[in-house]
Amino acid sequence: MTELVVTAATDGGEVLADAARVGNKFARQEVLRRAGFRVPEFFCLPAAAFDQALDALRPSLPAGPADGADRAEVESWCAAAREALVGARLPVALADRIRKEFAAVAGPEGLVAVRACVVPVDVAAGAADTPETDASDAAEAIGEDSAVDPFAGMSDSFLYVDEDGLEDAVLGCWASAFNPQAVRYRTLRGLDPLRARVAVGVQRMVLGTRSFVAFTRDPRDGAVLRVVAAAYGIGEGVVQEKADIDHFFHDPATDEVTARTVRKQWSMGLPEGAAAGSPVLLPVAAELAEVPVLDDGQVREVAELAARVEELFGVPQDIEGALTEDGVVHLLQARPLVTAPPTAGTGPAAGTATATATATATPTATAATEDPGNDRVYWGNHNITESFPGVSGALTFSQSREFYRRSFADLYRRMGVPESWVRDNAHRLARMVGYLEGQVYYRLDDWHALHGQMPMFELVRRGWEQAMGITGPARGERRWAAPAVALALPRLAWRSALHPWQVKSFLRWWDRQMAEAETVGDSPEELIAFYRRLWERAGERWGVTLVNAFIALVVLGAGSVLLRRWTGEGPQVLVGLMGGGRENRSLEAVRAAMGLAELVGAVPELRAAVLDDASDPEQLWQQIVEGHHGAAVGDAARGYVARYGDRALHDLKLEEPTPRQRPWTVLALIRPLVRQGATVAASRADEQAAARKARERLREVLPNPARRAVLLGVTSLARDLARIREDTRFCRTQLFGLSRDVMWRLGAELARTGVLDDALDVADLTVEEVIGAFDGTGTVTDLRALVALRRTQRERWARNPQRPALLGTPAGLPLARALPRASAVGRAAAADDGLLRGIGSSGGVVRGRAKVVLDPSTDPDLAAGRILVARETDPGWLFLMMSATGMVVERGTLLSHTAITGRLLGVPTVVAVPGAVTAIPDGAWIEIDGAAGTVRLLPPSEQPEEPDIPDPAVAAVGTAPADGPVPTDGTSPTDGTAGTEKGDRT
Repeated sequence: MTELVVTAATDGGEVLADAARVGNKFARQEVLRRAGFRVPEFFCLPAAAFDQALDALRPSLPAGPADGADRAEVESWCAAAREALVGARLPVALADRIRKEFAAVAGPEGLVAVRACVVPVDVAAGAADTPETDASDAAEAIGEDSAVDPFAGMSDSFLYVDEDGLEDAVLGCWASAFNPQAVRYRTLRGLDPLRARVAVGVQRMVLGTRSFVAFTRDPRDGAVLRVVAAAYGIGEGVVQEKADIDHFFHDPATDEVTARTVRKQWSMGLPEGAAAGSPVLLPVAAELAEVPVLDDGQVREVAELAARVEELFGVPQDIEGALTEDGVVHLLQARPLVTAPPTAGTGPAAGTATATATATATPTATAATEDPGNDRVYWGNHNITESFPGVSGALTFSQSREFYRRSFADLYRRMGVPESWVRDNAHRLARMVGYLEGQVYYRLDDWHALHGQMPMFELVRRGWEQAMGITGPARGERRWAAPAVALALPRLAWRSALHPWQVKSFLRWWDRQMAEAETVGDSPEELIAFYRRLWERAGERWGVTLVNAFIALVVLGAGSVLLRRWTGEGPQVLVGLMGGGRENRSLEAVRAAMGLAELVGAVPELRAAVLDDASDPEQLWQQIVEGHHGAAVGDAARGYVARYGDRALHDLKLEEPTPRQRPWTVLALIRPLVRQGATVAASRADEQAAARKARERLREVLPNPARRAVLLGVTSLARDLARIREDTRFCRTQLFGLSRDVMWRLGAELARTGVLDDALDVADLTVEEVIGAFDGTGTVTDLRALVALRRTQRERWARNPQRPALLGTPAGLPLARALPRASAVGRAAAADDGLLRGIGSSGGVVRGRAKVVLDPSTDPDLAAGRILVARETDPGWLFLMMSATGMVVERGTLLSHTAITGRLLGVPTVVAVPGAVTAIPDGAWIEIDGAAGTVRLLPPSEQPEEPDIPDPAVAAVGTAPADGPVPTDGTSPTDGTAGTEKGDRT
């Protein structure tokens, strides 16, 4: 027997969560109720009750229109059906039953909301996937509140309904299946109006004093921005836009709330003195007219509620709710967010035929960037400019493209993405990076699509997007529901357990490759064979380094959550705890340079020559390595180049030389260290002191020893992962260094044989063009002409203004046509009373003059005693960083190279400060707080007095120059080192 009234107590889980019987609206409410959300009690009359009522009336209705009947006939029959339903009475047994359930839900004197929901036809419940189901049947799976079409306003709802009005409200809901607007809309959408079926939900009326509609995406452009529209009174005032509405915007990446409020005059509610009836407009109390409907805390609570609903269903959501007088938030409805108008014939989307949130083998939603209707391709270089700043040559781009293609294919295989899927998406792997007039950019739609195949990616999506500088409509959609992510956790745990062993294996393998490189001969055949072997092997192993980055984001996220939950502190404590530990290979390079500087400084004649700008560096270097200034210095110099010669500014750009090709450039790198008297021992002591200070701070804010041990364990793991990141980044530097060496040697042979004019002309050829010139696979014989063309193009691009870090181009056009139509994405940074905000990544407070560096080839001496301000940095900036007393960088995260290096060097550092290089003038006095993540432009009243005549002799022995940093504790330097020692920082 078909049950005509279904409650949570009588359902047994069979009906209430089945959208094909009760509609998407009520099925989702049942799923939300079972998941623990505060959903008011309700019961349903499934569509079967509507069927019985309509069948009973059919004898009194006109004959149904024949197939192919014109619109007028259809609308006439629907109007008759509507009239008949409105004038009907419920069977006595059914009327008695709903009154009984009314009392159980609302009490004898209570009020309910009675709502209609058009359900999909029966075929949508299961047969829609069978071969026998035709397209029209599949289309019928689009019911009210479906994922692709909300049918907003098509059926009726009745509020403030008492027991006496219950029967009429149910009949009114049934009749609304044939409302004129609903009939016309279904016709427009290519759906049969005669097949409409309605379920009715009867729900306890929440007497809200404030109500809201919230979206987990900006409905204007799909950006990941939670939008809340709220008004006084009940939700009809918001939905029907009859009340005065405040709008609030919550950015989940920053937790920032902004508001656009209005003067409130009208709300909607029950007429004063009435016990039941239709809502009306009511005046807002004068004292509330200028008060925001929600405070920031309530906006965040609503935004978090919407996000939890999205997590449950796996797709962006549009929710409705109310706050009662006691401030409690109640969830009334949830539906998939529709950000684009539906088109006729749109088929069912994931989650349309069923509202249950289940773990599936495929993503639950498709990213907005993959939507065929999306007319923009988004590009970003926020993160990649660390490696490929400015304009790069064809050689560099072709090598970077190969690196991303091979290494990420290995990542996806390691993370469990099926090999067949990786092969089928080779086109995406091949274009992970693009070449936009010489600048290397990520093509973000492909990154979203590729990363989206890993359920575990949902754990780190927010942190990853922040690291990539992705904001606004360039953000991707969530692809996996929470249960699917949970099912993937065991694989991640197993991968994490194996990770340390796999990293050790990777590093041993890499050191063998470096040793093999020493044995390679000079012939083109040997060089090409070595290059091919190297990259083939790297493609099978480099995914380990990317797995490390993935695990690190998970661990950092967990540590931040625990820290905030247990102490209320921000990430600055976590940042400090990540200091110390075993040295990584990047830091070894820095301290090897320090050690060389110490040896140079110990020889007065050599020290003077290194600091003398008039010295010939090439000649001086030759004297050093030949032992003219002592065997110890000569051995250290040769050893530095042998071990660390690939580390330099722009060391992934193959057109740029490194100390391996120009060893005398090491002298420019160590000059500021020699001048400062930097020592390895002092560097290590500073690092350990910072780590001790962080642990002491943790004891203050977290006295519970058990929790402190847990947090220390998490940060120890994060520190190890950060060390691995820098180790493997150094290996990447060496990988590109070996490639540079091969390509330059091949270029020398091409120049020797007259194919090119100069060995470095290979900078304007691709890797395959260089190799093809030797192995017979090249398609261009006049390489000179090709080089000339590309060089002219590259030089022209270098003169162009820098493009935005995040931009969109029209889809479907050749890039040469799309790029002139590019538009920037995201908000520009703005200083507020001289304060800029970013991510504090290395603690301490320091004041000093800013040194804005746009060209990393800047002499490190010019950054000495200054606070370095840059768009981005890469490992080759280490010597500039070591000269500086603080760092402010537009890009980066807690795990970026800048952040890690700042912690290791004990230099206060703030990363991810948008617009820093334009907001901070070169030479301006600023104060940075590396823990709070703030940068303040100092007013004249706070700037220290400067001596009229700076003493260069004093500066030469290590005292702060006149424009150097000052302590922030009110003291003054009292000796020759106080101005530049790390101890100045509080």
